[in-house]
Amino acid sequence: MLTIAIILDWIMGEPPNKLHPVAWLGKLISLEERVAPQTGKVAQFICGVGIVILDVLLFALPVYWFLNYAWTVSPVVYMIAGGVLLKISFSLRFLVQSAMKIKSLLEVDKIDDARLNLRSLVSRDTSSLDKPHMVSAAIESVAENVTDSFIAPLFYFLIMGVPGAIAYRVVNTLDAMIGYHGQYEYLGKAAARLDDALNYIPARLTALLIVASAFLTGRKNGVNAWRILYRDNGQTESPNAGWPMSAMAGAMNVQLEKEGFYKLGGGQRQPIPLDIKGSVYLTLITAGIWFIICLAIAGVRHAYFP
Repeated sequence: MLTIAIILDWIMGEPPNKLHPVAWLGKLISLEERVAPQTGKVAQFICGVGIVILDVLLFALPVYWFLNYAWTVSPVVYMIAGGVLLKISFSLRFLVQSAMKIKSLLEVDKIDDARLNLRSLVSRDTSSLDKPHMVSAAIESVAENVTDSFIAPLFYFLIMGVPGAIAYRVVNTLDAMIGYHGQYEYLGKAAARLDDALNYIPARLTALLIVASAFLTGRKNGVNAWRILYRDNGQTESPNAGWPMSAMAGAMNVQLEKEGFYKLGGGQRQPIPLDIKGSVYLTLITAGIWFIICLAIAGVRHAYFP
């Protein structure tokens, strides 16, 4: 299943929105947000808890039932169906392509186009970012999103199978859409806190894998990645985001900064567009290491618990 999912992601990428369950989920969340209470912290919070439970059940349970049925048809059908459904839970190729597109735009000084494309990767306002801070935002997003888009889904696949990976993707999407400060803060608070909890181990695992990838590209990079990770991991508001981002800052020997919020790798050089390519390269090594680990764990588990 895992190998099929990886091949599908790398060869085909994301399906059209009309056929993409995550796009369907996005439309459902938008509808739920419109009908949710607009005032009242308690009412919003209770409604938010209900949305999380409802959406996880709506998407994970059908996957569980369908795969159980597929197994009764044929193990081959079960494996192929599981691989296709697992691919829905992660999107490594999209992350890489989005980052490389921003790199290409910045290299030819298409600043406005780069700002527009950067919105697909980051939640911050990009309209006033200068070139170094756009590069920084892209690298930060690559480091943070490899957790959400690859490491964490496969982590929960190992624990709870394809339904677990899908359930994680539902929670992560809910957090991305409604887990923010503002009018609907308490509506998204349950999703945001649950996403923090679910990413607690994967984020730290990602950071360690980035350090390992840095050692593979050069011992000096690995030592610096560990040093900056240890020093700067707690600077971000998120309890998880600072781990992979600080590891990446150290591995790349650059300073990653969101003005007014944090400065990871302080004292190192300002990043340039070519550093985005370097961060993508490290991310692919990180993903490759994790893929091998997942295969090994799955193989051992199958050998001893067939």
